[in-house]
Amino acid sequence: MYYILYELYPIIPEIFIVSSVCILLIHGVFFSLSRGNPVLINNIGFLSFQIAILGFIISFYQEVYFITIWKDCIISDYFTQDSKYILILFFIFWSYTTFVYNIFEKINSFEYWILILLSLVAILLIMQANDLLFIYLVIELQSLVFYILASFKRTSEFSTEAGLKYFVLGAFSSALLLFGISLIYSLTGLTNLSDIAKFFTGILIEDAVIITGVFSGLILILVALLFKLSAAPFHMWSPDVYEGSPTSVTAFFSIMPKLSILSLLYRFLIFSFHDFINIWHSVILIVVFLSILIGTLSAFSQKRWKRFFSYSSITHVGFFLLSLLLGDNDSISNSILYVIIYLNTMLGIFSIVLSIRFFNYNYHYQTRYLEEVNNLSKINPTIAIIFSLILFSMAGVPPLAGFFAKFFVLLSALQAGAVGISIFIVLMSCIACFYYIKIIKTMYFNKSSSWIILYPVNKSNALILSISFIFLFLLFYEIEFFSIITHWISLAFLN
Repeated sequence: MYYILYELYPIIPEIFIVSSVCILLIHGVFFSLSRGNPVLINNIGFLSFQIAILGFIISFYQEVYFITIWKDCIISDYFTQDSKYILILFFIFWSYTTFVYNIFEKINSFEYWILILLSLVAILLIMQANDLLFIYLVIELQSLVFYILASFKRTSEFSTEAGLKYFVLGAFSSALLLFGISLIYSLTGLTNLSDIAKFFTGILIEDAVIITGVFSGLILILVALLFKLSAAPFHMWSPDVYEGSPTSVTAFFSIMPKLSILSLLYRFLIFSFHDFINIWHSVILIVVFLSILIGTLSAFSQKRWKRFFSYSSITHVGFFLLSLLLGDNDSISNSILYVIIYLNTMLGIFSIVLSIRFFNYNYHYQTRYLEEVNNLSKINPTIAIIFSLILFSMAGVPPLAGFFAKFFVLLSALQAGAVGISIFIVLMSCIACFYYIKIIKTMYFNKSSSWIILYPVNKSNALILSISFIFLFLLFYEIEFFSIITHWISLAFLN
């Protein structure tokens, strides 16, 4: 009995969410109709929101022990626990933001919230994964749910295309991941990340076949994880999937999976394969260069919000990976700070995009194009001011939060001796400022031939937008406090 409790205690929040999903599924099946039930979807949506809050409370009051369970497949420590807090908190904010959007877009299938909660469980398990086979299983669970969510609008050809492209390319990346795992296992007989770290610590391998096999397995697994992170040149799926998915799902893809895959990269590269830093250091450096170059230049030609934010997120992924070059406590701390600021920024951005809904004659529609914010400064000056400051933060203008995020990441890169890539990134950041300023110019100075009618901002979006804006604008007052928190989380990871 005590052994069973020992095996289940670290994943009590996940068990609670899965049990709640089963109950919601039974509830939905009993009360659903063939054409959907708007009352049911709203009911399950609010219940899912409450489940997330209770999951956060359970996780927050749970005692943290450094243990491994399920035959060392899952690891529990302060790093995974703190990551859970951050992830579930942003999930609560995201779900609260998307209620009104789902009502307007008539997403009346209760399975939507079931899939969302299942994806949350998969993401939480990814952050705690400590075995290559378990990593493969939970990533496939997450991917399977994401394929369905991307194609959830069954009446839209774009949504079906997005789901199909995501499925085909996702299956290819999964094959690479499985092939890399098989190479590592065939040469070492190990799949546990802790055992792999001990096996390669200070080892001298003279057999060229073994060296080539281990290097090949490492690169294949790294490529598969970078694909899931949508880093260039493995970003091909990202713009099309972001564009074809419902806007709420696009926001989910932009916010939720980033932290889980990054925490997995920390554990995989810095913990298990730290002795091969000369190999993955070069790969990460190339990916950082391509991500920032492709993301920055491709964003200039975009006319739609979702594709624009897709390429913008590719640029930010380059900054995520840049902080891994040093491979020590400070780099992890700076990377976590950047991720938190990025998640908060994307939450604020999509709160605004979901709020911009126009009324034209007898129908209303969600904004899709960048040029549709013409005269927004006159129609809704408050939204225009907040949007401008968030865009300035994304561009890295001081004293907003985005500036400090980029500053600390570049500081880590300089400490790692990556002077050339740091200068390149500063230049590309200056170029990126132009397309952020272009949107601000559209809001304040472009003239429109017709006067548009904007729907009032709902209370949920206004609340989340206010929280996001206050955090981004006032972070510099408490930058030392947040630096101490992220430093403590990084120490928990290394210890």
